[in-house]
Amino acid sequence: MKTHLQELEAESIYILREVAAQFQRPAILFSGGKDSIVVTHLAYKAFYPAKLPFPLVHIDTGHNFQETLDYRDALVKKLSAELIVGSVQESIDTGRVKEETGYNASRNALQTTTLLDTIEKYKFDACIGGARRDEEKARAKERIFSHRDDFGQWNPKNQRPELWNIFNGRKNMGEHFRVFPISNWTEMDVWQYILQEKIELPSLYYTHKRKVFQRDGQWLAAEDCIKRKPDEVVVEKEVRCRTIGDITCTGLTLSTAHSLEDIVAEIAATRVTERGGRADDKRSETAMEDRKKLGYF
Repeated sequence: MKTHLQELEAESIYILREVAAQFQRPAILFSGGKDSIVVTHLAYKAFYPAKLPFPLVHIDTGHNFQETLDYRDALVKKLSAELIVGSVQESIDTGRVKEETGYNASRNALQTTTLLDTIEKYKFDACIGGARRDEEKARAKERIFSHRDDFGQWNPKNQRPELWNIFNGRKNMGEHFRVFPISNWTEMDVWQYILQEKIELPSLYYTHKRKVFQRDGQWLAAEDCIKRKPDEVVVEKEVRCRTIGDITCTGLTLSTAHSLEDIVAEIAATRVTERGGRADDKRSETAMEDRKKLGYF
């Protein structure tokens, strides 16, 4: 009898092999977060001992944690993988997007334009992401093979049925797919799999001391890219990341989890959702779905 993690792994590997079979220029969207790391690990296992057949595409906001970038570069070297970086700063400099200003300014939403430009530049016809259906209500509407039109936009009403795990990758010129091999995983599944496979992670996921400040009930990193209000006091706390993204919208969790076993126990006991610490999801009730319709990850 297979364990539930073995069943999930087998399904994900099957999906990744389907991508390689159906598309000409697929890529992995790599954020440096645990989910994209697991997807990359699964792709490595799916095609071993051959070289990873997908390039890693990182959309760099310019406001990433340095630990994330260091981990990305080390992983690319370890896997001898191809790395393609799309720069949000370049999109700003060329006038493709306008940078937000004010206390709540973030480059997170600006990634969409940079991502779509990168897809167009390299002619990717499938982009593999680490989204899971349990993350957020808009994610729950997502198919595993998620069709995007020639503007890169997502229409939840224009998706293909996926009965019996039969995936339809047919598309018209200019269209592409986002593919989510770990759609049926939960956050706990991801952490248990990381523990089982002994997957290395950025140090951000483990408890460490960091200068932070509190805003709207969230702890945020005290970095230069975040404009602080006069009454926001910087203190040093023991924190870790539950999910990693742009510094400006990544909430930090007070924690004493120094090992994977500690993290699994912490996740089992928590009553706060994984994305409860993401400031970008709180801009409106439909923030994620609105971004996805425009071409977001």
